[in-house]
Amino acid sequence: MSLTIKVPPVGESITEVTLASWKKKDGDQVQMDEVIAELESDKATFELTAEKAGILKIVAKEGDTLPIGAVVASIEEGSSASEPVTVDSSSSSKEDASASQPAIASAPTSQPATATTTSTSLQVKVPTVGESITEVTLSRWIKKDGDTVAMDEAIAELESDKATFELTAEKAGILKTIAKEGDTLPIGAVVCTIESSQTAAVESSSSSNDDAPSSQPATATTTAPSSYASGVPSPAAAKILAETGVPSKLITGTGKAGRITKEDALLAERISENPQVSKDVKKSDGGSQTAEVVSPKVEAGALKPEAAVSGSRTDRREKMSSLRKTVAKRLVAVKNETAMLTTFNEVDMSPIMEIRSKYKDKFKEKHGVGLGFMSFFTKAVCEALKDWPAVGARIEGEEVVYSNFADISIAVSAPKGLVVPVIRNAESMSLAEIEKAVAALAAKARDNKLTLEEMTGGTFTITNGGVFGSMMSTPILNSPQSAILGMHNIIERPVAVNGQVVIRPMMYLALSYDHRIVDGRESVSFLVRVKQLLEDPARLLLGV
Repeated sequence: MSLTIKVPPVGESITEVTLASWKKKDGDQVQMDEVIAELESDKATFELTAEKAGILKIVAKEGDTLPIGAVVASIEEGSSASEPVTVDSSSSSKEDASASQPAIASAPTSQPATATTTSTSLQVKVPTVGESITEVTLSRWIKKDGDTVAMDEAIAELESDKATFELTAEKAGILKTIAKEGDTLPIGAVVCTIESSQTAAVESSSSSNDDAPSSQPATATTTAPSSYASGVPSPAAAKILAETGVPSKLITGTGKAGRITKEDALLAERISENPQVSKDVKKSDGGSQTAEVVSPKVEAGALKPEAAVSGSRTDRREKMSSLRKTVAKRLVAVKNETAMLTTFNEVDMSPIMEIRSKYKDKFKEKHGVGLGFMSFFTKAVCEALKDWPAVGARIEGEEVVYSNFADISIAVSAPKGLVVPVIRNAESMSLAEIEKAVAALAAKARDNKLTLEEMTGGTFTITNGGVFGSMMSTPILNSPQSAILGMHNIIERPVAVNGQVVIRPMMYLALSYDHRIVDGRESVSFLVRVKQLLEDPARLLLGV
Protein backbone atom coordinates (compact mmCIF):
# COMPACT_ATOMS: atom_id res chain seq x y z
CA MET A 1 0.00 0.00 0.00
CA SER A 2 1.42 3.41 -0.98
CA LEU A 3 0.74 6.89 0.39
CA THR A 4 0.72 9.91 -1.94
CA ILE A 5 2.61 13.00 -0.75
CA LYS A 6 1.14 16.27 -2.09
CA VAL A 7 2.05 19.96 -1.87
CA PRO A 8 0.31 21.22 1.30
CA PRO A 9 -1.55 24.55 1.55
CA VAL A 10 0.94 27.17 2.78
CA GLY A 11 -1.06 30.40 2.69
CA GLU A 12 -4.18 31.99 1.27
CA SER A 13 -2.35 33.98 -1.41
CA ILE A 14 0.07 31.21 -2.47
CA THR A 15 -1.07 29.04 -5.39
CA GLU A 16 2.19 27.36 -6.36
CA VAL A 17 5.60 26.44 -4.99
CA THR A 18 8.98 25.39 -6.39
CA LEU A 19 10.66 22.14 -5.40
CA ALA A 20 14.02 23.59 -4.31
CA SER A 21 15.86 20.38 -3.37
CA TRP A 22 15.38 16.74 -2.40
CA LYS A 23 16.79 15.79 1.00
CA LYS A 24 16.24 12.08 0.25
CA LYS A 25 16.83 10.13 -2.95
CA ASP A 26 14.47 7.92 -4.92
CA GLY A 27 14.29 4.49 -3.28
CA ASP A 28 15.58 5.67 0.12
CA GLN A 29 14.09 4.32 3.33
CA VAL A 30 12.42 7.21 5.22
CA GLN A 31 10.92 7.48 8.68
CA MET A 32 7.69 9.18 9.66
CA ASP A 33 8.07 13.00 10.01
CA GLU A 34 11.54 12.85 8.44
CA VAL A 35 12.38 15.77 6.11
CA ILE A 36 12.36 14.57 2.50
CA ALA A 37 12.34 17.80 0.45
CA GLU A 38 12.53 21.59 0.61
CA LEU A 39 9.79 23.67 -1.02
CA GLU A 40 10.05 27.35 -1.86
CA SER A 41 7.16 29.79 -2.25
CA ASP A 42 7.30 33.44 -3.25
CA LYS A 43 7.38 34.37 0.44
CA ALA A 44 9.20 31.65 2.37
CA THR A 45 11.05 28.34 2.22
CA PHE A 46 9.71 25.37 4.19
CA GLU A 47 10.33 21.64 4.59
CA LEU A 48 8.22 18.72 3.37
CA THR A 49 8.14 15.72 5.71
CA ALA A 50 7.23 12.06 5.27
CA GLU A 51 3.74 11.23 6.53
CA LYS A 52 4.67 7.61 7.23
CA ALA A 53 7.67 5.27 7.13
CA GLY A 54 8.51 3.36 3.96
CA ILE A 55 10.28 3.52 0.59
CA LEU A 56 10.34 6.94 -1.12
CA LYS A 57 9.27 7.09 -4.77
CA ILE A 58 10.00 10.51 -6.29
CA VAL A 59 7.55 12.00 -8.80
CA ALA A 60 8.50 15.71 -9.11
CA LYS A 61 11.98 16.95 -9.97
CA GLU A 62 14.12 19.67 -8.46
CA GLY A 63 13.23 23.04 -9.96
CA ASP A 64 9.65 22.01 -10.86
CA THR A 65 6.94 24.59 -10.19
CA LEU A 66 4.00 22.76 -8.59
CA PRO A 67 0.47 23.96 -7.78
CA ILE A 68 -0.98 23.42 -4.32
CA GLY A 69 -2.20 19.80 -4.09
CA ALA A 70 0.14 18.48 -6.79
CA VAL A 71 1.71 15.06 -6.20
CA VAL A 72 5.37 15.33 -5.16
CA ALA A 73 6.16 11.71 -4.24
CA SER A 74 4.73 8.50 -2.83
CA ILE A 75 5.80 6.31 0.07
CA GLU A 76 5.43 2.54 -0.23
CA GLU A 77 5.36 0.22 2.73
CA GLY A 78 8.31 -2.07 3.27
CA SER A 79 11.97 -1.89 4.23
CA SER A 80 13.55 -2.62 0.84
CA ALA A 81 12.34 -2.42 -2.72
CA SER A 82 14.43 -5.39 -3.86
CA GLU A 83 13.34 -8.08 -1.32
CA PRO A 84 10.47 -9.57 -3.40
CA VAL A 85 12.89 -10.59 -6.22
CA THR A 86 13.81 -14.29 -5.68
CA VAL A 87 14.21 -15.54 -9.26
CA ASP A 88 18.01 -16.02 -9.10
CA SER A 89 17.81 -19.41 -10.88
CA SER A 90 16.07 -17.86 -13.85
CA SER A 91 17.92 -17.19 -17.10
CA SER A 92 16.23 -13.83 -17.47
CA SER A 93 18.24 -10.65 -17.82
CA LYS A 94 18.91 -8.08 -15.11
CA GLU A 95 16.05 -6.02 -16.45
CA ASP A 96 13.67 -8.95 -15.83
CA ALA A 97 15.05 -9.52 -12.32
CA SER A 98 14.54 -5.91 -11.34
CA ALA A 99 10.78 -6.19 -12.01
CA SER A 100 8.80 -7.66 -9.11
CA GLN A 101 5.89 -8.51 -11.38
CA PRO A 102 5.34 -12.33 -11.58
CA ALA A 103 3.43 -11.94 -14.86
CA ILE A 104 6.50 -11.41 -17.06
CA ALA A 105 5.80 -14.70 -18.88
CA SER A 106 2.74 -13.14 -20.47
CA ALA A 107 4.75 -10.38 -22.18
CA PRO A 108 5.59 -12.40 -25.35
CA THR A 109 1.89 -12.92 -26.04
CA SER A 110 1.55 -9.21 -26.75
CA GLN A 111 4.34 -9.09 -29.35
CA PRO A 112 2.09 -9.57 -32.44
CA ALA A 113 0.46 -6.23 -31.63
CA THR A 114 3.70 -4.30 -32.24
CA ALA A 115 2.73 -3.72 -35.83
CA THR A 116 0.15 -1.18 -34.61
CA THR A 117 2.17 0.29 -31.72
CA THR A 118 5.26 1.20 -33.75
CA SER A 119 3.42 4.15 -35.25
CA THR A 120 5.24 7.46 -34.98
CA SER A 121 3.04 10.46 -34.41
CA LEU A 122 4.11 14.09 -34.17
CA GLN A 123 2.31 16.56 -31.94
CA VAL A 124 1.60 19.89 -33.59
CA LYS A 125 1.49 22.67 -31.01
CA VAL A 126 0.56 26.34 -31.01
CA PRO A 127 3.81 28.15 -31.95
CA THR A 128 5.18 31.25 -30.27
CA VAL A 129 3.88 34.20 -32.28
CA GLY A 130 4.94 37.21 -30.21
CA GLU A 131 6.23 38.25 -26.79
CA SER A 132 2.91 39.75 -25.69
CA ILE A 133 0.65 37.00 -27.10
CA THR A 134 -0.20 34.23 -24.63
CA GLU A 135 -3.14 32.58 -26.39
CA VAL A 136 -4.75 32.17 -29.81
CA THR A 137 -8.09 31.06 -31.21
CA LEU A 138 -8.47 28.18 -33.68
CA SER A 139 -10.63 29.99 -36.24
CA ARG A 140 -10.99 27.12 -38.75
CA TRP A 141 -9.54 23.82 -39.93
CA ILE A 142 -8.22 23.94 -43.50
CA LYS A 143 -7.79 20.14 -43.48
CA LYS A 144 -10.18 17.63 -41.92
CA ASP A 145 -9.58 14.82 -39.45
CA GLY A 146 -8.12 11.80 -41.26
CA ASP A 147 -6.87 13.77 -44.29
CA THR A 148 -3.46 13.04 -45.75
CA VAL A 149 -1.26 16.13 -45.47
CA ALA A 150 2.13 17.00 -46.91
CA MET A 151 5.00 18.64 -45.09
CA ASP A 152 4.56 22.43 -44.71
CA GLU A 153 0.98 22.23 -45.97
CA ALA A 154 -1.44 24.61 -44.25
CA ILE A 155 -3.76 22.62 -42.00
CA ALA A 156 -5.44 25.26 -39.82
CA GLU A 157 -5.89 28.96 -39.35
CA LEU A 158 -5.06 30.53 -35.97
CA GLU A 159 -6.13 33.97 -34.88
CA SER A 160 -4.52 36.13 -32.16
CA ASP A 161 -5.55 39.54 -30.91
CA LYS A 162 -3.10 41.09 -33.38
CA ALA A 163 -3.00 38.93 -36.51
CA THR A 164 -4.24 35.79 -38.28
CA PHE A 165 -1.75 33.18 -39.44
CA GLU A 166 -1.64 29.64 -40.78
CA LEU A 167 -0.56 26.51 -38.93
CA THR A 168 1.40 24.17 -41.18
CA ALA A 169 2.14 20.46 -41.03
CA GLU A 170 5.63 19.76 -39.73
CA LYS A 171 5.79 16.43 -41.59
CA ALA A 172 3.75 14.36 -44.05
CA GLY A 173 1.18 11.91 -42.76
CA ILE A 174 -2.39 11.42 -41.54
CA LEU A 175 -3.97 14.34 -39.65
CA LYS A 176 -5.68 13.61 -36.32
CA THR A 177 -7.39 16.74 -34.97
CA ILE A 178 -7.60 17.42 -31.23
CA ALA A 179 -8.73 21.02 -30.80
CA LYS A 180 -12.01 22.26 -32.24
CA GLU A 181 -12.84 25.36 -34.23
CA GLY A 182 -13.45 28.27 -31.87
CA ASP A 183 -11.26 26.89 -29.07
CA THR A 184 -8.99 29.34 -27.28
CA LEU A 185 -5.56 27.72 -26.86
CA PRO A 186 -2.50 28.86 -24.86
CA ILE A 187 0.90 29.01 -26.52
CA GLY A 188 2.35 25.48 -26.61
CA ALA A 189 -1.01 23.68 -26.48
CA VAL A 190 -1.41 20.59 -28.67
CA VAL A 191 -3.64 21.30 -31.66
CA CYS A 192 -3.41 17.97 -33.50
CA THR A 193 -1.15 15.03 -34.27
CA ILE A 194 0.26 13.77 -37.54
CA GLU A 195 0.75 10.04 -37.87
CA SER A 196 3.29 8.79 -40.37
CA SER A 197 1.85 7.32 -43.56
CA GLN A 198 4.10 4.28 -43.14
CA THR A 199 2.15 3.36 -40.04
CA ALA A 200 -1.09 3.45 -41.95
CA ALA A 201 0.35 1.02 -44.50
CA VAL A 202 1.44 -1.41 -41.79
CA GLU A 203 -1.99 -1.35 -40.19
CA SER A 204 -3.90 -1.80 -43.48
CA SER A 205 -1.83 -4.62 -44.95
CA SER A 206 1.28 -6.73 -44.47
CA SER A 207 3.04 -5.11 -47.41
CA SER A 208 6.61 -3.85 -47.07
CA ASN A 209 7.59 -0.25 -46.45
CA ASP A 210 8.34 0.12 -50.15
CA ASP A 211 4.58 0.14 -50.81
CA ALA A 212 3.95 3.04 -48.40
CA PRO A 213 4.59 5.84 -50.90
CA SER A 214 1.79 4.49 -53.10
CA SER A 215 -0.76 5.50 -50.43
CA GLN A 216 0.38 9.12 -50.50
CA PRO A 217 -0.96 10.76 -53.64
CA ALA A 218 -0.22 14.17 -52.10
CA THR A 219 3.57 13.71 -52.36
CA ALA A 220 3.48 14.34 -56.08
CA THR A 221 2.13 17.86 -55.50
CA THR A 222 5.61 19.18 -54.64
CA THR A 223 6.17 19.71 -58.37
CA ALA A 224 2.79 21.36 -58.91
CA PRO A 225 2.69 24.62 -60.85
CA SER A 226 2.52 28.02 -59.22
CA SER A 227 -0.47 28.47 -56.90
CA TYR A 228 -1.63 30.61 -53.99
CA ALA A 229 1.14 29.13 -51.81
CA SER A 230 3.93 29.64 -54.33
CA GLY A 231 6.63 31.85 -52.85
CA VAL A 232 4.81 32.19 -49.52
CA PRO A 233 7.02 31.32 -46.51
CA SER A 234 5.80 29.08 -43.72
CA PRO A 235 5.65 30.70 -40.23
CA ALA A 236 9.04 29.20 -39.28
CA ALA A 237 10.58 30.27 -42.59
CA ALA A 238 9.09 33.77 -42.32
CA LYS A 239 10.73 34.25 -38.92
CA ILE A 240 14.14 33.22 -40.25
CA LEU A 241 13.82 35.46 -43.31
CA ALA A 242 12.78 38.41 -41.13
CA GLU A 243 15.85 37.95 -38.93
CA THR A 244 18.29 37.56 -41.83
CA GLY A 245 16.74 40.22 -44.08
CA VAL A 246 16.55 37.93 -47.13
CA PRO A 247 13.54 38.86 -49.33
CA SER A 248 11.19 35.94 -49.97
CA LYS A 249 10.89 36.87 -53.65
CA LEU A 250 14.51 35.77 -54.17
CA ILE A 251 13.74 32.22 -53.07
CA THR A 252 12.11 29.41 -55.03
CA GLY A 253 10.18 27.33 -52.52
CA THR A 254 10.55 23.55 -52.50
CA GLY A 255 7.57 22.80 -50.26
CA LYS A 256 3.95 21.99 -51.02
CA ALA A 257 2.71 24.01 -54.01
CA GLY A 258 5.93 26.03 -54.04
CA ARG A 259 5.75 27.12 -50.39
CA ILE A 260 9.04 28.33 -48.87
CA THR A 261 10.01 25.89 -46.14
CA LYS A 262 12.24 26.28 -43.10
CA GLU A 263 15.02 24.42 -44.94
CA ASP A 264 14.77 26.88 -47.84
CA ALA A 265 15.12 29.81 -45.43
CA LEU A 266 18.13 28.25 -43.70
CA LEU A 267 19.82 27.66 -47.06
CA ALA A 268 19.10 31.25 -48.04
CA GLU A 269 20.71 32.42 -44.81
CA ARG A 270 23.89 30.48 -45.63
CA ILE A 271 23.96 31.83 -49.17
CA SER A 272 23.45 35.40 -47.92
CA GLU A 273 26.62 35.00 -45.86
CA ASN A 274 28.49 33.63 -48.91
CA PRO A 275 26.75 34.40 -52.25
CA GLN A 276 28.84 31.75 -54.07
CA VAL A 277 27.35 28.92 -52.01
CA SER A 278 24.51 26.97 -53.63
CA LYS A 279 23.62 23.56 -52.25
CA ASP A 280 20.90 21.09 -53.00
CA VAL A 281 18.03 20.85 -50.52
CA LYS A 282 17.59 17.16 -49.76
CA LYS A 283 13.98 16.05 -49.71
CA SER A 284 12.56 13.16 -47.71
CA ASP A 285 11.77 11.17 -50.89
CA GLY A 286 15.45 11.00 -51.89
CA GLY A 287 15.23 13.60 -54.65
CA SER A 288 16.80 17.03 -54.68
CA GLN A 289 15.85 20.51 -55.72
CA THR A 290 17.91 23.66 -55.80
CA ALA A 291 16.74 26.83 -54.05
CA GLU A 292 17.54 29.64 -56.48
CA VAL A 293 18.43 32.42 -54.08
CA VAL A 294 21.54 33.85 -55.78
CA SER A 295 20.65 36.99 -57.72
CA PRO A 296 22.45 40.13 -58.85
CA LYS A 297 21.05 41.90 -55.79
CA VAL A 298 22.60 39.33 -53.49
CA GLU A 299 25.91 39.28 -55.34
CA ALA A 300 26.16 43.06 -55.25
CA GLY A 301 26.59 42.99 -51.52
CA ALA A 302 26.15 40.58 -48.65
CA LEU A 303 22.70 40.78 -47.08
CA LYS A 304 24.17 39.92 -43.72
CA PRO A 305 27.40 41.90 -43.19
CA GLU A 306 29.78 40.54 -40.61
CA ALA A 307 30.65 42.87 -37.74
CA ALA A 308 34.09 42.81 -36.21
CA VAL A 309 33.40 41.40 -32.76
CA SER A 310 36.03 40.22 -30.31
CA GLY A 311 35.70 38.49 -26.97
CA SER A 312 33.25 35.96 -25.58
CA ARG A 313 29.57 36.27 -26.54
CA THR A 314 27.92 33.52 -24.51
CA ASP A 315 24.58 33.69 -22.70
CA ARG A 316 23.56 32.11 -19.44
CA ARG A 317 19.93 31.29 -18.68
CA GLU A 318 18.44 30.73 -15.25
CA LYS A 319 14.86 29.86 -14.36
CA MET A 320 13.10 32.63 -12.46
CA SER A 321 12.40 31.76 -8.85
CA SER A 322 8.85 31.90 -7.51
CA LEU A 323 9.84 34.91 -5.40
CA ARG A 324 11.20 36.80 -8.41
CA LYS A 325 8.14 36.00 -10.58
CA THR A 326 5.71 37.11 -7.87
CA VAL A 327 7.64 40.32 -7.17
CA ALA A 328 7.62 41.11 -10.89
CA LYS A 329 3.85 40.58 -11.18
CA ARG A 330 3.09 42.72 -8.14
CA LEU A 331 5.34 45.59 -9.17
CA VAL A 332 3.76 45.74 -12.62
CA ALA A 333 0.29 45.55 -11.05
CA VAL A 334 1.10 48.46 -8.73
CA LYS A 335 2.29 50.62 -11.62
CA ASN A 336 -0.88 49.85 -13.59
CA GLU A 337 -3.45 50.04 -10.79
CA THR A 338 -2.32 53.05 -8.72
CA ALA A 339 -1.89 56.77 -9.36
CA MET A 340 1.67 56.81 -8.02
CA LEU A 341 3.61 60.04 -7.56
CA THR A 342 6.86 60.83 -5.76
CA THR A 343 7.83 63.92 -3.77
CA PHE A 344 11.39 64.71 -2.61
CA ASN A 345 13.13 66.55 0.21
CA GLU A 346 16.54 66.58 1.85
CA VAL A 347 17.63 66.10 5.45
CA ASP A 348 20.64 67.41 7.34
CA MET A 349 21.88 64.29 9.14
CA SER A 350 24.32 66.15 11.42
CA PRO A 351 22.21 65.96 14.61
CA ILE A 352 21.58 62.21 14.33
CA MET A 353 25.20 61.48 13.42
CA GLU A 354 26.35 63.46 16.48
CA ILE A 355 24.04 61.45 18.75
CA ARG A 356 25.27 58.16 17.28
CA SER A 357 28.94 59.04 17.63
CA LYS A 358 28.39 60.20 21.24
CA TYR A 359 26.22 57.36 22.56
CA LYS A 360 26.69 54.37 20.22
CA ASP A 361 29.13 52.55 22.54
CA LYS A 362 26.98 53.00 25.65
CA PHE A 363 23.88 52.11 23.64
CA LYS A 364 25.37 48.84 22.44
CA GLU A 365 26.74 48.02 25.88
CA LYS A 366 23.32 48.43 27.48
CA HIS A 367 21.01 47.04 24.80
CA GLY A 368 23.31 44.60 22.98
CA VAL A 369 22.58 46.06 19.55
CA GLY A 370 24.08 48.89 17.50
CA LEU A 371 22.41 52.27 17.11
CA GLY A 372 21.64 52.72 13.40
CA PHE A 373 19.69 55.18 11.29
CA MET A 374 16.67 52.90 10.78
CA SER A 375 15.37 53.35 14.34
CA PHE A 376 15.34 57.16 13.98
CA PHE A 377 13.55 57.01 10.62
CA THR A 378 11.01 54.46 11.88
CA LYS A 379 10.26 56.59 14.95
CA ALA A 380 9.95 59.74 12.82
CA VAL A 381 7.55 58.01 10.40
CA CYS A 382 5.37 56.77 13.27
CA GLU A 383 5.07 60.32 14.67
CA ALA A 384 4.30 61.78 11.22
CA LEU A 385 1.59 59.16 10.62
CA LYS A 386 -0.24 60.42 13.71
CA ASP A 387 -0.55 63.85 12.06
CA TRP A 388 -1.27 62.55 8.54
CA PRO A 389 -3.12 59.20 8.88
CA ALA A 390 -4.12 59.10 5.20
CA VAL A 391 -0.48 58.30 4.31
CA GLY A 392 -0.86 55.01 6.23
CA ALA A 393 -4.34 54.18 4.84
CA ARG A 394 -5.27 51.67 2.14
CA ILE A 395 -8.11 51.08 -0.32
CA GLU A 396 -10.34 48.01 0.08
CA GLY A 397 -13.04 47.89 -2.57
CA GLU A 398 -14.83 51.24 -2.38
CA GLU A 399 -13.66 52.01 1.16
CA VAL A 400 -10.56 53.67 2.61
CA VAL A 401 -9.25 51.87 5.70
CA TYR A 402 -7.41 53.96 8.32
CA SER A 403 -5.30 52.23 10.99
CA ASN A 404 -4.75 53.52 14.52
CA PHE A 405 -1.46 51.63 14.71
CA ALA A 406 1.77 51.69 12.72
CA ASP A 407 3.02 48.38 11.34
CA ILE A 408 6.19 49.43 9.54
CA SER A 409 7.52 47.22 6.73
CA ILE A 410 11.31 47.27 6.35
CA ALA A 411 12.70 46.31 2.92
CA VAL A 412 15.55 43.81 3.34
CA SER A 413 17.78 42.41 0.59
CA ALA A 414 17.91 38.61 0.97
CA PRO A 415 19.94 36.08 -1.06
CA LYS A 416 16.85 35.07 -3.06
CA GLY A 417 15.49 38.59 -3.58
CA LEU A 418 13.84 41.53 -1.84
CA VAL A 419 11.64 40.72 1.17
CA VAL A 420 9.65 43.13 3.35
CA PRO A 421 9.20 41.90 6.95
CA VAL A 422 6.96 43.91 9.29
CA ILE A 423 7.63 45.53 12.69
CA ARG A 424 4.29 45.37 14.53
CA ASN A 425 3.10 48.38 16.59
CA ALA A 426 6.30 50.30 15.96
CA GLU A 427 4.65 53.47 17.33
CA SER A 428 4.85 52.07 20.88
CA MET A 429 8.47 50.85 20.65
CA SER A 430 11.66 52.56 21.83
CA LEU A 431 14.72 53.11 19.65
CA ALA A 432 16.40 50.07 21.21
CA GLU A 433 13.35 47.83 20.62
CA ILE A 434 13.15 48.94 16.99
CA GLU A 435 16.87 48.22 16.44
CA LYS A 436 16.49 44.74 17.95
CA ALA A 437 13.46 44.01 15.78
CA VAL A 438 15.26 45.17 12.62
CA ALA A 439 18.34 43.07 13.42
CA ALA A 440 16.26 39.94 14.13
CA LEU A 441 14.23 40.26 10.92
CA ALA A 442 17.34 40.92 8.82
CA ALA A 443 19.04 37.81 10.21
CA LYS A 444 15.99 35.68 9.42
CA ALA A 445 15.86 37.11 5.89
CA ARG A 446 19.50 36.19 5.24
CA ASP A 447 18.84 32.63 6.45
CA ASN A 448 15.52 32.34 4.52
CA LYS A 449 13.65 31.68 7.76
CA LEU A 450 11.03 34.43 7.60
CA THR A 451 7.50 33.15 8.13
CA LEU A 452 4.39 34.25 6.24
CA GLU A 453 3.07 36.04 9.32
CA GLU A 454 6.24 38.13 9.54
CA MET A 455 5.83 39.37 5.96
CA THR A 456 2.08 40.01 5.74
CA GLY A 457 0.28 43.20 6.69
CA GLY A 458 2.06 46.49 7.15
CA THR A 459 0.71 50.03 6.87
CA PHE A 460 3.84 51.85 5.63
CA THR A 461 7.19 50.80 4.12
CA ILE A 462 10.73 52.14 4.52
CA THR A 463 13.46 51.16 2.05
CA ASN A 464 17.12 52.15 2.29
CA GLY A 465 18.81 52.23 -1.09
CA GLY A 466 21.60 54.32 0.38
CA VAL A 467 23.39 51.22 1.68
CA PHE A 468 24.09 50.35 -1.98
CA GLY A 469 25.13 53.91 -2.90
CA SER A 470 21.87 55.24 -4.35
CA MET A 471 21.71 59.04 -4.39
CA MET A 472 18.05 59.36 -5.42
CA SER A 473 15.28 57.02 -6.57
CA THR A 474 11.51 56.72 -6.89
CA PRO A 475 10.52 53.64 -4.84
CA ILE A 476 7.48 51.62 -5.95
CA LEU A 477 4.55 51.14 -3.56
CA ASN A 478 4.24 47.96 -1.54
CA SER A 479 0.61 47.07 -2.33
CA PRO A 480 -1.94 47.49 -0.74
CA GLN A 481 -0.10 50.23 1.16
CA SER A 482 -0.43 53.80 -0.05
CA ALA A 483 3.05 55.18 0.64
CA ILE A 484 6.72 54.22 0.88
CA LEU A 485 9.71 56.25 2.12
CA GLY A 486 13.04 55.91 0.33
CA MET A 487 16.31 56.61 2.15
CA HIS A 488 19.50 57.33 0.20
CA ASN A 489 23.22 57.75 0.73
CA ILE A 490 24.65 60.50 2.91
CA ILE A 491 26.95 62.92 1.06
CA GLU A 492 28.71 65.96 2.42
CA ARG A 493 27.50 68.93 0.40
CA PRO A 494 27.71 72.70 0.73
CA VAL A 495 24.46 74.16 2.06
CA ALA A 496 23.39 77.62 3.20
CA VAL A 497 22.80 77.90 6.98
CA ASN A 498 21.97 81.30 8.50
CA GLY A 499 23.41 83.09 5.47
CA GLN A 500 26.64 81.13 5.46
CA VAL A 501 27.81 78.25 3.26
CA VAL A 502 28.74 75.24 5.35
CA ILE A 503 29.50 71.59 4.65
CA ARG A 504 26.89 69.22 6.04
CA PRO A 505 26.11 65.48 5.63
CA MET A 506 22.92 65.55 3.54
CA MET A 507 20.49 62.82 2.51
CA TYR A 508 17.74 62.95 -0.10
CA LEU A 509 14.36 61.52 0.95
CA ALA A 510 11.73 60.28 -1.52
CA LEU A 511 8.09 59.62 -0.63
CA SER A 512 6.11 57.70 -3.26
CA TYR A 513 2.37 57.72 -2.63
CA ASP A 514 -0.96 56.73 -4.15
CA HIS A 515 -2.65 59.95 -5.28
CA ARG A 516 -6.05 58.24 -5.08
CA ILE A 517 -5.83 58.48 -1.27
CA VAL A 518 -3.03 60.91 -0.49
CA ASP A 519 -3.24 64.47 -1.77
CA GLY A 520 -0.24 66.64 -2.55
CA ARG A 521 -0.69 68.71 0.61
CA GLU A 522 -0.69 65.61 2.80
CA SER A 523 2.31 63.98 1.10
CA VAL A 524 4.49 67.08 1.21
CA SER A 525 3.47 67.92 4.79
CA PHE A 526 4.19 64.33 5.88
CA LEU A 527 7.69 64.42 4.39
CA VAL A 528 8.40 67.85 5.88
CA ARG A 529 7.32 66.53 9.29
CA VAL A 530 9.75 63.59 8.96
CA LYS A 531 12.50 66.05 7.99
CA GLN A 532 11.84 68.23 11.05
CA LEU A 533 11.92 65.26 13.44
CA LEU A 534 15.18 63.95 12.00
CA GLU A 535 16.91 67.34 12.06
CA ASP A 536 15.81 67.89 15.68
CA PRO A 537 15.80 64.41 17.32
CA ALA A 538 14.74 65.91 20.68
CA ARG A 539 11.24 66.17 19.22
CA LEU A 540 11.11 62.38 18.99
CA LEU A 541 11.53 62.17 22.76
CA LEU A 542 9.21 65.06 23.56
CA GLY A 543 6.55 64.20 20.94
CA VAL A 544 6.37 67.75 19.60
